[in-house]
Amino acid sequence: MTPVSRLLIMLAAVAGLMLAATGHGVAQSTPTPPASKPEMIASCPGLISSGPRRVIPAAVRQAALASDQVRLTYVGHSTFLIESPQLVRIATDYNDYVRPLIVPDIVTMNKAHSTHYSLSPDPGIKLVLRGWSDDGKPAAHDQTLRDVRVRSVATNIRTWDGDGTERHGNSIFIFEAAALCIAHLGHLHHTLTQQQLNEIGRVDVVLVPVDGTYTLDVEGMLEVIQALKAPLMIPMHYFSSYTLNRFLDRVRSDYDVELADTPSVVLSKASLPAKPKFLVLPGH
Repeated sequence: MTPVSRLLIMLAAVAGLMLAATGHGVAQSTPTPPASKPEMIASCPGLISSGPRRVIPAAVRQAALASDQVRLTYVGHSTFLIESPQLVRIATDYNDYVRPLIVPDIVTMNKAHSTHYSLSPDPGIKLVLRGWSDDGKPAAHDQTLRDVRVRSVATNIRTWDGDGTERHGNSIFIFEAAALCIAHLGHLHHTLTQQQLNEIGRVDVVLVPVDGTYTLDVEGMLEVIQALKAPLMIPMHYFSSYTLNRFLDRVRSDYDVELADTPSVVLSKASLPAKPKFLVLPGH
């Protein structure tokens, strides 16, 4: 075979490969790619993802919960995000200033100040539970969504001038999920009556306003905590490290105090402390 013949054969082979790669030339069957799950397509990173990259809130990316666990995240002020094993998401004291990054399924509100309620909640929220009624009667909520039950116990608040009382202007909300009872005291202005304590019942976790001025004073809040007898308390509604530390310094003689590294904690009945404890979640 002459050198020219060899060259012609090599050029023909290269041309054939190019035609095959571009899909031109001799007709051939194109293999059908295997079907992919939608979540696999959506999660493909970088250049092979379809459409713009999505920002997924951290709460969505967190690990799934066991059937006996609840995740609680301090969003700020009096707002917590509570997540159940079936991923029912609750935002407490939902307002227009501090909100979770995701749309919750349930929101609760109180009306002492605008930082505790919203006049324009996201339309995607399934249950909007206000802690007051326009007719002045107790809100008296008792709602269930999948594996979560939410109920309320009415309390009173001071009027705007500070001299009067608005009956049933606040609600303590109790969230029942994964065999845990979590009580959010809202904007509590007074100690609790025996009837209110009976309505609240046994609780495992109490979310406590600790500012000592706008809500109940420090000694009064301690009386409430002692009456509820919960094994775990989490501070909220403070305006500076001074305010928080003033409260913690007062309770250290009677309670353990733990400072968490992250704003989220996974709770279960089995993980509750043997001795009553305050757990401070970062965030404000």
